[in-house]
Amino acid sequence: MNKPTEALGYLPEERPTTWKLFLYALQQVIVMFPATVTVALITGFQVSTTIFASGLATLCFIMITGRKIPLYYGSSFAYLTAIAGLVTSEAIVAKLSPEAAMQVAMWQNGEIATLPIEAVQYAQFGIVMSGFISIAAGLLIKFCGAKAVEKILPASITGPIAMIIGLTLAGNALKDAYAPSVTFEGNVDLVWVVSLATLLSTILFSRYLKGFLGQLPLLLGAGVGCLTAAIIYWVGGSTPASNLFDIMAIDSIVESSTWKLGAGGVFALPSFSLPKFSLEALIAIMPVALATIPESTAHMYQLDIYVNDVAKKKGKPMKYKLIDMLDRNLIGDGIGDMITGLIGGPAGTNYGENISTMAITKVFSVPVLVVAAVIAMVVSCFTPLIQGIYAIPTAVIGGLEIYLFGAIAAQGIAIMIDKGVDMFSSKNIAIIASIMVIGVGGNYAFGGNIPFFGAEIPCIAGAAIFGIALNLILSIGEKK
Repeated sequence: MNKPTEALGYLPEERPTTWKLFLYALQQVIVMFPATVTVALITGFQVSTTIFASGLATLCFIMITGRKIPLYYGSSFAYLTAIAGLVTSEAIVAKLSPEAAMQVAMWQNGEIATLPIEAVQYAQFGIVMSGFISIAAGLLIKFCGAKAVEKILPASITGPIAMIIGLTLAGNALKDAYAPSVTFEGNVDLVWVVSLATLLSTILFSRYLKGFLGQLPLLLGAGVGCLTAAIIYWVGGSTPASNLFDIMAIDSIVESSTWKLGAGGVFALPSFSLPKFSLEALIAIMPVALATIPESTAHMYQLDIYVNDVAKKKGKPMKYKLIDMLDRNLIGDGIGDMITGLIGGPAGTNYGENISTMAITKVFSVPVLVVAAVIAMVVSCFTPLIQGIYAIPTAVIGGLEIYLFGAIAAQGIAIMIDKGVDMFSSKNIAIIASIMVIGVGGNYAFGGNIPFFGAEIPCIAGAAIFGIALNLILSIGEKK
């Protein structure tokens, strides 16, 4: 007897039964949740707005791509340094009201969890504009083919950019890993216990867990860290001397809410804000989109392989080739950045975690991702859940950051290995060396912004632009 085709998986245009559809969608939300929420906590963006933006951007992406590409849009770690450097820069702080400038300083010192809306609005402009980079790459592929992008952005550029994004965040990771809560009055060495418990458990989970749980190392690692902090609180007699949790009052969470039910204790719409023009934001954030293009492209190649395998086993050939829609994927990614930037969320990209989940379950149904996006948007409106997220100890976030930021840097190495970059080529060595030193050196020597002929150039943006220009110059006269 032949197995039902549903047992072999679902293709993008297929829809599971209602109860399966909901469970599959809930799983996709759980998978994207840890990374997306972590980005919000690190950048100081509103958690509720970030979650809502990821759902809205996913819905728009699916519509833009004709409901043919099953990908979930979530917040990207690539922009963390650029956003943090921008909102704390003298140029942006000078534009803020005295109250907002004070809040930025408090956020920088770890005294409050969120940035003032005024500061976020300037970052929003850079995020919106960064969408044009992905859109331009998509249009370039549409009219000139994928080789055109590889000519301008070879792995010898995108690899080092990914590396410096991770490496310039190393200091932030260790700082957060040793940061107690605002009200903590006990032995600060206990903070290391929490951060190390988080880090080591996350590593062990990612290494040894298989199947569905193997896709949740961040969530499970954060759970272990929070459990460790809870044990410390209980053993310490439940006093401020043992409390590593950050408690944010509900009033603070719903203070800038667009609309709330009553006092907002149960339900409140996220805080939405419009971008404010900033040339500094354009220079700092826009070039970072260059680092997300190869990641998004690789996801499409992976997805194409997985979906075709399911189609072959089901005996139902795909009516279209996913890889032929690479241009739409990048355009959709760019528009996703613009949409999330317009309402107050951080920049993002399509998520490898969700692709891995689909690969394991063989569920590539676009309707599943539509429902997942709606669930995320609904969840973002429940205040107790958002308050619980803000209560996560900073040490737990720091433990996750050590792993995540190192993984970003490692991904840069993986890009160069995968693309077979010739490390004995004088051209490649010159490009990689320049990008690495400008990016990392600029962060440690000048705090992230390099003084250059009277301007303050963000180190990552400067490294990316210099690398692209150097590659084009050194490519003159090459036969290929």
